[in-house]
Amino acid sequence: MLEAGRVPGGLLFAGEDGVGKKLFALELAKSLNCRARVGVEACGKCASCQRIMRFALPAADDREAHKKIIWSEHPDVGMARPYGRAILVDQMRDLEREANFRPFEGAARVFLIEDADKLNDASSNALLKTLEEPPVTSHLILITARPASLLPTIRSRCQALRFAPLSAQEIEAHLAREKNLSQRDARVLARLAQGSIGRALSANLESYLARREAMLEVLNAAALTGDRSRLLRAAEEMNDARRKDEYEPRLDVLEILIRDIWALALGAPPEQLVNDDVRAQLSQLGARVESRRAAGWLTLLETLRGQLSVNINRKVATDALFLAMARPQ
Repeated sequence: MLEAGRVPGGLLFAGEDGVGKKLFALELAKSLNCRARVGVEACGKCASCQRIMRFALPAADDREAHKKIIWSEHPDVGMARPYGRAILVDQMRDLEREANFRPFEGAARVFLIEDADKLNDASSNALLKTLEEPPVTSHLILITARPASLLPTIRSRCQALRFAPLSAQEIEAHLAREKNLSQRDARVLARLAQGSIGRALSANLESYLARREAMLEVLNAAALTGDRSRLLRAAEEMNDARRKDEYEPRLDVLEILIRDIWALALGAPPEQLVNDDVRAQLSQLGARVESRRAAGWLTLLETLRGQLSVNINRKVATDALFLAMARPQ
């Protein structure tokens, strides 16, 4: 597109959270405005490139600031972000006004719309006005992990680029090289990230390992020892008021472990396991858990997750989950 000089007025960058969509959008903005391009790519070193990467983001609770475009230090590159659960219509109206101005300094005006799936009906309709006839010097880049949530009329006016998840090997190599992690730690984080470099970089490995140890005890009690008193103690620990923020993350870890056990029960190769570093323990569990039973556990977990949206007694629900998991199939 850059080589042909035909970058569309509307672009839709879709893909998993944390795979680099926003960073890529900023690279495109730099390429359009760089003062010393190398071919069609930005040099990354000139004043223009440097300023495009610097934003003064407002506080999350500053509603007034979220009614306007958030500008980078470059006067032609701005961003719209959600306020709470929605992108405000005022911000889209401000974008419509700003998009009609010619570039102040560079060759193009570029507007990033972060988490574009949070456009509500009012802000979507305001954005449509700009997308219908975008000025030739303005480019809107919608960034989302949930493109299906956008209005069909918005999707139809944007050229979509899909960003695939990264391979576990790519993420592992990056973590080992840039974060100086051990091979074991880098491998666990890379597989846990499920293709998202952002998720890998933000994950707390120590917390994950602690949650994994607790959930492995639950699985051992459910599948190997049948120790119902241990299961009830584990349910009580999960529902301790001091650990209320740990409840759903522990359910997440439990689900990942069950999927690994299911994969082993079906004869999957080790590279498909998230927790390959504890394969011996998982293999022991997999030898006792048929694939049908593992599938049943996942169904029980999904049922519990669905109940979390209503005011249920979590302790009673967790007791029921763990005891049901211990029931022979």
